[in-house]
Amino acid sequence: MSKLGDLGARLYRGEVGYDFVGKRFLWYGVSILITITAIVALAVQGLNMGIEFKGGAVFTTPKTSVSVAKATEDAEKASGHDAIVQELGTGGLRIQISGLDTDSAASVKKQLGADLKVDAAQINADLVGPSWGEQIANKAWTGLGVFMVLVVIYLAIAFEWRMAVAALIALIHDLTITVGVYALVGFEVTPGTVIGLLTILGYSLYDTVVVFDGLKEGSKDITKQTRYTFSEIANRSINGTLVRSINTTVVALLPVAGLLFIGGGFLGAGMLNDISLSLFVGLAAGAYSSIFIATPLVVDLKEREPAMKALTKRVLAKRAAAAAKGEGADPDAEADETPQVVAQGGQGRRRR
Repeated sequence: MSKLGDLGARLYRGEVGYDFVGKRFLWYGVSILITITAIVALAVQGLNMGIEFKGGAVFTTPKTSVSVAKATEDAEKASGHDAIVQELGTGGLRIQISGLDTDSAASVKKQLGADLKVDAAQINADLVGPSWGEQIANKAWTGLGVFMVLVVIYLAIAFEWRMAVAALIALIHDLTITVGVYALVGFEVTPGTVIGLLTILGYSLYDTVVVFDGLKEGSKDITKQTRYTFSEIANRSINGTLVRSINTTVVALLPVAGLLFIGGGFLGAGMLNDISLSLFVGLAAGAYSSIFIATPLVVDLKEREPAMKALTKRVLAKRAAAAAKGEGADPDAEADETPQVVAQGGQGRRRR
């Protein structure tokens, strides 16, 4: 068995572990700081909305020797608006200009033909009206709202309402961070970005449900025992699925990183950035929230219940009684009544 596989088995059995739940207020603080940064970025810089949402024109030219920088200058001079120019594999250019109507697009197309030294008739022009972009935005918000409602209903039925609330907060957390990153880096927001956002919500939910399923199984008939508190069982559930979460996240991030850094960065295929950035940030944020946010929130909500408070008192009282016996107590029996996972200096150990 590999070292990672051996670690996963030991984590699953509770032989080692990390106290994720015990340090939850640290994770909450980190998440709040990141979220505030994202909100400030949105408020100050805003999102760079693509032409699909603002309206405008996209001109595709045949092969030309004019550089991207020169074409950008010519396009902005001809239209009076900011232009985004990308070089195509055919040697042509894709020129995107926001805010153009049908009449002005025709004159801009003619001027581009003269400036770029190509036949204006061979320049393909696609016009996008702002009303179409508004429809896309409204449908995206509607789809997001329906998705959130269905998530809450499903989790409330399959698990309980506390897990549904925690998962919803984690999803909002992931969305906010991802959108905030778009505001910070200034990448264009397109329909591909919306697709990426909806995709990461499903991935984040999957990771969270895996942990919740282990927690549901581990906390069955929890009040009939005095061995673990609810928070300790929740921590064991996180540790038990930790290696699985790491593996699935890394495997998912590798191809997305290829799209973002190699395709969009090194090869210059900028059109890949709109979806790859949302996937990359969202996948990482989803893995983080399922471990550090969703389950700890369930613990905070669950341990407010009188039954869980009473259980914690019984568990702690029994441990105190066992500790009072000192060395005269049976070590094996004492170990059997104490939690297997104890965090110490960032490393878990089994108490003997």
